[in-house]
Parts: sequence; structure tokens; C-alpha cells
Amino acid sequence: MSIGPPSIKYLIEAKIEVNGVVDRNDIIGAIFGQTEGLFSSELDLRELQKSGRIGRIEISVNVQGNKTYGKIMAPSALDKYSTALIAAMIESIDRVGPYSAAAKIEKIHDVRAEKRRKIIERARAILYQWEKSKIPEEDEMMKELEEALLKARVIEFGPEKIPAGPDVEEGDELIIVEGRADVINLLKHGYANVIAIEGIKIPESVKSLASKKKRVIAFLDGDRGGDMILNELKNAGMKIDLVARAPYGKEVEQLTGKEIVDALHHAVPFEETAKQLKAPQRVREAAVALPEKLGEYAKEVEGRLMAVLLDEELNELKRTPVSELAQELQEQRNRVKYVVFDGIVTQRLVDALAERGDEVYLIGVRVGEISRPAENVKVLTLDRLQTS
Repeated sequence: MSIGPPSIKYLIEAKIEVNGVVDRNDIIGAIFGQTEGLFSSELDLRELQKSGRIGRIEISVNVQGNKTYGKIMAPSALDKYSTALIAAMIESIDRVGPYSAAAKIEKIHDVRAEKRRKIIERARAILYQWEKSKIPEEDEMMKELEEALLKARVIEFGPEKIPAGPDVEEGDELIIVEGRADVINLLKHGYANVIAIEGIKIPESVKSLASKKKRVIAFLDGDRGGDMILNELKNAGMKIDLVARAPYGKEVEQLTGKEIVDALHHAVPFEETAKQLKAPQRVREAAVALPEKLGEYAKEVEGRLMAVLLDEELNELKRTPVSELAQELQEQRNRVKYVVFDGIVTQRLVDALAERGDEVYLIGVRVGEISRPAENVKVLTLDRLQTS
């Protein structure tokens, strides 16, 4: 759709069907003739055209057999209420010459909204090109310098030469993270009292250092690896006061300053977290009768790394790549009832639906290790659907 003159606000689009052979001038004549005098002179189409509040009415016709099909385009500079009235007047046309006719409004385009959309799209493109064309040398140099300085500040602690911040032995608080990259990211955001354990096994020098501190915080990734280290910390019997976790699916090294502050602010007592830890277990499949239609979706998704989200009436809510499934479940969890997908049922997916309350079904290729099953999340595999 082309953008009209600046004064044009709306574009009325209508179709007309005439039970006879006519040309565009016949239709134009019918429009002006049958709308004349319907309302006050302020809404007379001829007067509105003279004042520029209604633009040139364009009509295209197509004759098929003994019928004529036309398309009407009428630009309007009036307000939306008056424009709607003009549209209704056009739709009232019931004859063209000697033939009966029927007009129907198909759409009223908001020309200004379309123009704003195009301007915004163009602005985004300009901004992208602007950012892309900026000379990045200074930014890159500053970034490289900052990273070099941060890496230079990382010390090697104890006989195991563990990565740590320069203030790890000072103060009453210690933050324990998983790896060197986590230490560097926390240093970047002003946390120098941090030390990494560099693996599942807890180094003796970390245990010794933690025993000397008033408060020790374990700051772990929001994934299965973080769960394993938390379990190891529990088994090691070392001093841990609080546990902070990165959001599910994120690692500490990826967090922004705000995310770090939020995670540390919401740290929970270690005893509370340790009680929730269970040895990894393979969840047994739910023994339930399922709708036959789910088997059709199982065949559709198999081998395509795709997921289908369905509501209680088996209406399709969303199709999404398996890589984006966890995020979609967060957004759709109050509506979704069945999830059929070509992937592994993981703890992250179970957690995404655990707070829903009522029953929901996760149906994947196979079931991974689930350490925290949810009573309301029923887990099954695709082959169960295909053989039912």
C-alpha cells in the first residue's frame, strides 16, 4: 500500500459487485449520485473533494461474463468517525445504472500508522548501520585493556593455584564460584573476595579459607552442573552459609551487574537448599490415558527438533524450536496442558511448569535425570504415544 499525501489520514478500501456490465465511470456516478443529500452538505462527497478532505476516488473494474467486479479506493483526511460514516455511505450503494449492486468495505487503512511503522523500521535500519559503521578501534582497545587488567588481578591461591580475586583473604565474606571466567566476571563488577573451585572436587585450600570466614556464599550456575557442585559442597561438609544461583540456563560468567546483585540478594540459607537436594533419579513415566490426537503430534515433531504446545482442548498454542522451549513454557505455562517435543525432558523444563498447580504433561524423546520432580508435571516419552 502506497503512502498518500501528508493530509491523508485513512484509506477506505471496498469492493463492489454489479449484476451487469458497467465501467468505472458508471460506478463513480452511482457513488456520488446515491450519497448526495443523505446527510448535511458538510458530508457531501463533492464538497469534501473540493476542500481536499476526500481525495480522488480510484476504481478498477473487472468484467466476468454478465457481471462487473470493482475495487474502490477512497482516501480521507477526515477524522475516524467521519471516515467511518463515509465508508458506510459507500457501502450503501445498491444500484449502478439499471443493474442491482452490492458494495462491501474490506478495510480502512490507517495511513499515518503505516507511515509511522515505516519510519520506525527505517530508523532501526539507520541506527543499525550507524552502529555498524562506527570505528570500533577505541571501544575494542578499551575492552581488551579492561579484560587484560581484570585477568592480571586474578591471583593463584593455595598450593592448587586456584583462580581468585585479590581480596580473597581479606574481610569476613567469601564468594565461591565454579571457574576462572566466573571470577573474572565478578571482578569486573567489583567483587574481589571471590574464589573458584575449578571442578566438582572441592580443593582443601578452599575448605580451609571458608572455615576462617564469618559468611560464605556459594554462587553457582543455573544448570545441572551447578546442582552437582551444590551436592558436592553438601557432601564435603564445609562451611557454606548462603547459596546464590544464576537464573536457569545461565552461567555466572554471563551475568550482568544487575543480575549478579539480584542473585546475591536472593541467596538462601545453605541448609534450606541442601534439604532439597536429592540424588539424581530417573523419573518414572506417568501411567495415564492420553488423547489419541497427541500421537499425530508425536509423528509431526519426531526428528525435527520442534515442540508443540497444546491447551486442555488440544488447541494448538504455539510451535517452537526445542532450543526455545523453556522460554515459551514460562510465557505459556498458565495455558499449556500438553507439550509434545523432539527433545529430552530435563529438570529445567519440569521447573518451568512446576508452579502451574494443575496437571500438565511433558512428552519428549526420552527422560533425563530429574533431581526435583514436580507432582503436577506428568512425564512421558513419544514412543508411548506412538504405540498407544
